Amino acid sequence: MTVPDPTPAVVARPEVTSMRVLFCNWRDTRHPEGGGSEVYVESVARALAAAGDDVTILCARYPESVQDEVHQGVRYHRVGSKLGVYPRVLLTQALRRLGRFDVVVDVQNGVPFASTLATRSPVVNLVHHVHREQWPVVYGPVRSRIGWFLESRVGPRVYRRSRYVAVSEVTRRELVELGVAADAVTVVHNGVEAPRSDPAPAAHPTLLVLGRLVPHKQVEHVFEVAARLRGATPELRVRVVGDGWWADELRAEAVRVGVDDIVDFVGFVDEDAKHRHLAESWVLVLPSLKEGWGLVVMEAAGYRVPTVAYRSAGGVTESVVDLVTGLLVDDIDGLAEAVRRLLGDEDLRRRLGTAAAARADEFAWDTTARQFAQVLALATGRPAAVASTPPAHVHHGEPDTHEAATPEG
Repeated sequence: MTVPDPTPAVVARPEVTSMRVLFCNWRDTRHPEGGGSEVYVESVARALAAAGDDVTILCARYPESVQDEVHQGVRYHRVGSKLGVYPRVLLTQALRRLGRFDVVVDVQNGVPFASTLATRSPVVNLVHHVHREQWPVVYGPVRSRIGWFLESRVGPRVYRRSRYVAVSEVTRRELVELGVAADAVTVVHNGVEAPRSDPAPAAHPTLLVLGRLVPHKQVEHVFEVAARLRGATPELRVRVVGDGWWADELRAEAVRVGVDDIVDFVGFVDEDAKHRHLAESWVLVLPSLKEGWGLVVMEAAGYRVPTVAYRSAGGVTESVVDLVTGLLVDDIDGLAEAVRRLLGDEDLRRRLGTAAAARADEFAWDTTARQFAQVLALATGRPAAVASTPPAHVHHGEPDTHEAATPEG
């Protein structure tokens, strides 16, 4: 995962003292299941810290993690398990174990943290997308109903006096449909890291799947596409970059549809390797059931790689401009046809890729951080910190240099 460097070029809040900001998030980027949501949070957190704020991320533990550390200007405090993190976050705030914060940011990945119940500080709710379609795919009928009830009924109620941040207009509209006041929601898009090298497409047709391997990402759809196209494209390869608890099921599915010989399960990679895979790809295929924005779309776009995705997936209708930077389709037949067109038409692929790269230049993490800081200013009534943050690199899953590290007892 890549998060911008905190070194500020401009700081515009010299007349006030810094704020203490708490982010409550399910995971962090070094968590084995960390993804785009965590990149977003840490990008903003580091920019705020660079501008002088005291920033803490309160999130779940994972194997070999430490409970408390400061990394690149941001304090990380880890408590609880995948689901246990929710009550532990509330308890930590209610007992003020980390002190008092001027503003709290709850990152709602389906289940709300409900910090409004444990603090008198202003709370901002960050939502990447609404999980209506995902609950029944990931969980059984009972747990999915409970999850959707918490997200659709409890969430809007506990945050009824809070400001919201959505990462796309699609997510904003979905929140409004759940009863959130339209004027309470501000759209702050994802940024994107600049490419590290010029595109260098592989010699043979290469499809890229990049992200967590979980059911709602629907990676198996790419295997079906590969099975349909391999006869006409004998050198076709599929690279699956990422890992997750659904990986074994996907490996079995690749065998079942007869494409295991052309599918490479790469697993987790560091940032340099991720950029190399992006640069070598011909097409990014994003068959997710739902995306708030689709950070990987812009990462691929930086390398002039167009994306094929499902129109029904939500935020991708904003990150992908249909017929301009990629192709949006309605079903798996359309997915196969779109991939076939792009692999077989070099002029089309280059035209879409060039437009995608130009659009990716419009999005930057320092802009994201500035806009997010403005929302915090609205919530607290204090002037916003403004920081310009050139990129640096964090290697997911690799050891980093920490300013403090204390094992949890």
